[in-house]
Amino acid sequence: MKLEDVEKAPSSPTLRSLSQIQLDKSASNSSSDDSDLAKPEPLPQSRCQRWISSLKNGERRGIEPVPIEKRETITPSTILHMLLMWFSMTLATNNIIVGSMGTLVLGLSFKDAALCAVFGCLAGNCTVGFMSIWGPKSGNRTLIVARYFMGYYPSKVCIILNLFTNIGYSMVNSVVGGQILSVVSGGNLSVIVGIIIVAVSSWAMALFGMKIFQLYERVAWLPQLLVICVMVGSAGPNFDFNIQTSMSTEQLIAKRITFFSLALSIALAWAPLAADYYVYLPPQMKGSRTFLVTVFAATNAMSIVLLMGIGLGTVIASSAHYAAKYGSSPGGVLMTAYDSLGGFGKFCAVINVLALVANNTPGAYSMGMNFQMVGGMFGKVPRPIFTTLATVIYAACAMGGRDRLYEVFKSFLPLIGYWVMMFVVIVFEEHTIFRRNRGYDWSQWNCRDKLPLGIAAGVAFLIGWAGAIVGMSQAYYIGPIAQMASGADLGLWLGAGFTAIFFPPLRALELKFIGR
Repeated sequence: MKLEDVEKAPSSPTLRSLSQIQLDKSASNSSSDDSDLAKPEPLPQSRCQRWISSLKNGERRGIEPVPIEKRETITPSTILHMLLMWFSMTLATNNIIVGSMGTLVLGLSFKDAALCAVFGCLAGNCTVGFMSIWGPKSGNRTLIVARYFMGYYPSKVCIILNLFTNIGYSMVNSVVGGQILSVVSGGNLSVIVGIIIVAVSSWAMALFGMKIFQLYERVAWLPQLLVICVMVGSAGPNFDFNIQTSMSTEQLIAKRITFFSLALSIALAWAPLAADYYVYLPPQMKGSRTFLVTVFAATNAMSIVLLMGIGLGTVIASSAHYAAKYGSSPGGVLMTAYDSLGGFGKFCAVINVLALVANNTPGAYSMGMNFQMVGGMFGKVPRPIFTTLATVIYAACAMGGRDRLYEVFKSFLPLIGYWVMMFVVIVFEEHTIFRRNRGYDWSQWNCRDKLPLGIAAGVAFLIGWAGAIVGMSQAYYIGPIAQMASGADLGLWLGAGFTAIFFPPLRALELKFIGR
């Protein structure tokens, strides 16, 4: 008997009941399945998280994509807010320290260091702009989007690497802030206490989520920029534009390449976070506009502070007086700019510390997300708990490495550039070569069977690391190719090149035999 006959037969109440039960059950299962796909199971909330979400602008959302109906509308001020956010985040005091390395540590002239810094950060910020476009398109965090390019499991390697990246950067920010506060206090405040102050301030801001620190970033740039103008007026007359450490032509080229890669790496560090700050923008936001706004704001801000650092490096390198008075520690380099300003100079130095908090907060926020992205039991823990854990870890590392900051910078920043550049190369090639006509289904962000398996990306990533190792030039290891290049750090370029060559054929084979 057909189902429609059963429904029409008044003399078969039992059959009618059975068929209706089956239909109801089927409808219920279908509804449940659709609901599961559309609405991922919410993460359990702690009492702290419920309290935070009850506050105005507090964020309780974890790594789940932001639905379109929850996104902000595009207004005339949207572009301005994007510009100010990136300008504030990247107008950071720690980049002054990176700039000083060009002249103070590597011995380059002002002109050489300035050209390497500006073009290096421009190149790096182009990758940041490219990665930022995925926020409005998908509503997903950057390393969730990575699942569509790297595969579900290989993307976890990038998540772990990014955790180390953010911990390292936050450690550096905390040490620089701690040293400034110690110098300002005349030694009455220890560097360790200063580190704790910077770390706790960043933690408090990141704990409440993106909307709070976005509001802060919209205004934080102004005092930072004013203080940098004061630094230029105070220290600018002491800049030595003719200083140059004598070296051979081969050594000079190697130093230029190394500093260019260093400036590139500080921008690259933002690429695995770039989309995180745009997930509340609607998909109608044009990718070209997102790219240009991000690159323009970040490059201008980074160039300002890098050039300031390069100039301060020439002051210390050419003046025995300043070198003896302030030493060559990062905090001392900054205080050189305020040498003749007395108490006002100390006030300006405290504003520099607030700039470090503005730079530190986004990383502290994203680290909480990164821990959840690892999955498993980590995915069930509320974000504020991981934000707190990350803060404790990087503050402890900062206390341990507070006396070796230049060594940490020189060894740590290039390693960031190695893996991030390889990751961006895979994203770019997957998008332009293999996804141009296939598109993306952003609802499948957590469906392992629908996402790429990641064999091609994983193998290409490993091959890229082999290229980085043979080309790297660090205090602890110099690769054979770097040795032939007079010690120039070529790890970033060889890693990116090896990845770019091997990923397309490997991905083509993966699609042919596996199909995803």
